[in-house]
Amino acid sequence: MTTPSSLPRLDNERSAHGTDAPRAARPAIRVADGITLRRPRPEDARAQAELLGHPGVQPWLLQTPYTSEELWRERFSKVPDMSTGELSLMAFDGDQLVGSAGLHLTGPQVRRRHAMALGIGVHPDAHGRGVGSALMEAITRQADDWLGILRIELTVFVDNAPAIRLYERFGFEHEGRLRGYGLRDGRYVDAFTMARLHPRPPVLGRAAD
Repeated sequence: MTTPSSLPRLDNERSAHGTDAPRAARPAIRVADGITLRRPRPEDARAQAELLGHPGVQPWLLQTPYTSEELWRERFSKVPDMSTGELSLMAFDGDQLVGSAGLHLTGPQVRRRHAMALGIGVHPDAHGRGVGSALMEAITRQADDWLGILRIELTVFVDNAPAIRLYERFGFEHEGRLRGYGLRDGRYVDAFTMARLHPRPPVLGRAAD
């Protein structure tokens, strides 16, 4: 449950460059079970709004009902600032959006550059198909292997057991409990703070003999 620029704050599972000039666009990543991962496009706005507004997804996020398609179209139309390391990914089963996730800055503080925030949402009809795992694998690989991020943070409602199990499988540990953290359907609900530290921090490579 982060507050990324492309996902609401509470998480839930319920270029390559060649040796010459870089390619203009990277192909979509093909993952297990026919799921495709790629960056969002402006035409994905409606599908994103429908996903985050789904009754099986919205209550587990800090997203309010009646999600705005226009808001997402505006966000998806902006050219990504690649210097920040932020990454938004969408998971598709054919043409159907079944999940989305983002890795985002925690804030402007210089002394927090080693940390980023994670947000994720998966369509209920796609649970158990590895969508959440595929998104988590891509996000953590980006953070570990390409950005050198020491710490990935998230928050999750305490009763969201499937999401908590997913995060734990990817090395996230519980760091605390936030009392009355979010209002959900007329009740204040606690949330866990969780974080994952880089399992193998980058080291200086040995020069070839």
